[in-house]
Amino acid sequence: MPERTELLPGSFCWPELATPDSAKAKAFYGGLFGWTAFDVPSAGGTYTLLRKGALDVAALRTLSPPEIAQGIPSYFMSYISTASTDASAQRAKELGGTVLYGPFDVEGIGRMAVVRDPSGPVFALWEARGHIGARLVGEEDTLCWTEIVTRDAASAQAFYGGLFGWTWKTSDTATVEYFEIYREDQPIGGILPMRGDEWGDMPGHLMPYFRVRDCDATAARAAALGGSAVVAPRDIPHVGRFALLRDDQGAHFSVITLQDEATA
Repeated sequence: MPERTELLPGSFCWPELATPDSAKAKAFYGGLFGWTAFDVPSAGGTYTLLRKGALDVAALRTLSPPEIAQGIPSYFMSYISTASTDASAQRAKELGGTVLYGPFDVEGIGRMAVVRDPSGPVFALWEARGHIGARLVGEEDTLCWTEIVTRDAASAQAFYGGLFGWTWKTSDTATVEYFEIYREDQPIGGILPMRGDEWGDMPGHLMPYFRVRDCDATAARAAALGGSAVVAPRDIPHVGRFALLRDDQGAHFSVITLQDEATA
């Protein structure tokens, strides 16, 4: 996929890591994906753009002392693009969501708000005003998919469908209940219902997936860098091979090798 220069509303556009120790995070993800870090000043302190080559693919920020004091763990925030953050934030409220922060301007490059959907997961709205988010997606070591993990799939479908116009298709390849998210005719992510006791008290969340050439080798490299595999590499029939990983500071993310690469 070539460099992305245009951002269509309703797209997953930016994975942002919040972490206690930015230096450690730079080392981990640099070692895992080969990302390079570029620090920029911001009102909240240094903000780090993570790049593949010369193109932005993700970012990280340091958790603030109040966040750490509240026990907020390291995590990835998923951003979803919109033509108007203000209009989308108001619509989210009408659909039963909660606007946790904003809307507010981000130093001349965009306008955002942080929203919790009625079923629990939290995400950010992003109205680009100079920065569209990830400039490269779907390539090796970049974002390729985002999953909404929720205890109430019906509520999530009603909310996101009303907010972004997404539609759904029940997956015919998944071995568990799974709904593929479509933006117009393009599959962009999925909804995974949290069924059964194995989820424990884990809250609903959005999960970024990064495409890799070799899922098993990436999981092994994450372990060597101080992370671990929460779900060891396993096959998804007719799709590829994936693993759920945890970095060395506790943030969760998934990696996937698509079937055409796994058999190449």
